[in-house]
Amino acid sequence: MATIDTLIPERGAHDTAALHAYDPDTLAGYVLDDGNAWWRRRVCVRALAGRVPAARIPALLDRIRDGEETAEVRIALLGILSDRPELLPWLRHEDRRGESYGLPEAVLEARGLLGDRTAAPELATLAFSPWWHRQRLGEAGLEGLIERYGAEAIVADLGEDRPEDRAFAAWMRYRAGGDVTPYFADPDRSVAYAAHELATDPDRLRAYLDEAPTTEAAVWAVHALHRITEDTEETRRLDERLGRPRVQVHGLDEELRRAIVHEYAPGCQRPSDPRWRLEALCTEPPARPDPAGQAARVAAVMDGAGLAPKPPVSCGEHNQQGDGTYHVIECDGEDVLVSTLGRFVMSHDHDHAARIPLERAGFRWIDQETADREVTDLCVYYFGDRGSRDVDTLLFYWQD
Repeated sequence: MATIDTLIPERGAHDTAALHAYDPDTLAGYVLDDGNAWWRRRVCVRALAGRVPAARIPALLDRIRDGEETAEVRIALLGILSDRPELLPWLRHEDRRGESYGLPEAVLEARGLLGDRTAAPELATLAFSPWWHRQRLGEAGLEGLIERYGAEAIVADLGEDRPEDRAFAAWMRYRAGGDVTPYFADPDRSVAYAAHELATDPDRLRAYLDEAPTTEAAVWAVHALHRITEDTEETRRLDERLGRPRVQVHGLDEELRRAIVHEYAPGCQRPSDPRWRLEALCTEPPARPDPAGQAARVAAVMDGAGLAPKPPVSCGEHNQQGDGTYHVIECDGEDVLVSTLGRFVMSHDHDHAARIPLERAGFRWIDQETADREVTDLCVYYFGDRGSRDVDTLLFYWQD
C-alpha cells in the first residue's frame, strides 16, 4: 500500500482519490504527528472530511486550540470540525481576533455554522469584503445562521445602518424573489453594485428607469439590464435617453479618456461611479498599437536622435515579475515608458531629451501635469488598494 508521503509528493498533484480511501485513523494520526510536514498534514485533514474517527476528535480539537500549531492546519481542521458545539466557547473568546493570518476569518465562519448569532455583524462585514476568499467565508457563516434561524431573523438582527448590512438585506430580498432595485440608490456604491448583480427581471428594470430617484440609480439599472440582455443597441438608446451621463474630469481629453475607459472601466472595482462602466459600453474603443512594434519604433526614433537607447523590454521583464501596460527603454540611466494603450510615452524625468524627437515623430509625451491628474471615481486595483488612480498609473500600469 502506498504511503501518505508518496500520495502527497513534494512536486506534482497529490492522489486525492487514494487519500479519500485511506484509513481515516491513520490519516488522523499523521495529522497529529508534528514530525510530518504541515502542508502534507493539511491535505490529510481535507481527506478526513465526513469521516473523522470519533476517538481522534478530542485530540484534533485540541490542535485547533493550540496556538503553536501551524495556522493552515488549524484552519483546515476547523473546516471539518465546525459542527462541534464544544468549540464554541473557544471560538467566541476575544483572543481569537489576534490569531494568525487567516484564522480569525475561519473562526467567524465556524461560529456562523454553529449558530452563534452574535457573529452576524462580523460575518456580514466579511461577506462584503472585496477579497473573494474572505467573502466566501462570510457567506458560508451567514448561510449557517440562515439555516438555523431564517433569513428574516438575521436581517432583523443586522438592521440596515451599515453598507454591509444593506448588501445582506438586498441578497436576502433577491433570494425571496423580491425587488432589489431600491438598493440602486444606496449611498454606498458597493451596495448598489451588489444589488445590480442580483437583478433578474428586464421588464422591472425598464420600468425602474421612470422612477429612479437619481441618475446614478438609473445607470445601475441600465447596467443590470445590459448584463441580462447583452443588447448593446438598447443600452446605447437608454444612455441617450439619460442624457449620456459621464464623469467629468478636468483636463482629461478624449484621446486619453477613451484609452483609459476601455482598458479599465469594464472591470473596475465596486466603488467606481457606474457612469464609467456605461461609457465603456456606449463608446467605441480606440485602435491599439502593436505593443512590441510601437516600442521598437520609439527606440528607433531615440536612436536616430543620438540617444543610444537600450532595447525595449516589457514592464514585467523590467521588474522581473508581473505584467502591465507599457514597455521600458533605458536611456542614459533614465527610463522612457511606452504605453500599450496608445501613442503615449513619458519619463519621470519630464525634461528627458527623448521628448522633442518623439513628439516630432507623432508620439504624445505625457507631461507631469497630465500624469498627475486623477481620474475620479474610476477605481482600479493597485497593490492592494482599490481607489482612483492618476493618469500616470493608468497609462503605465504594472502589477506584480
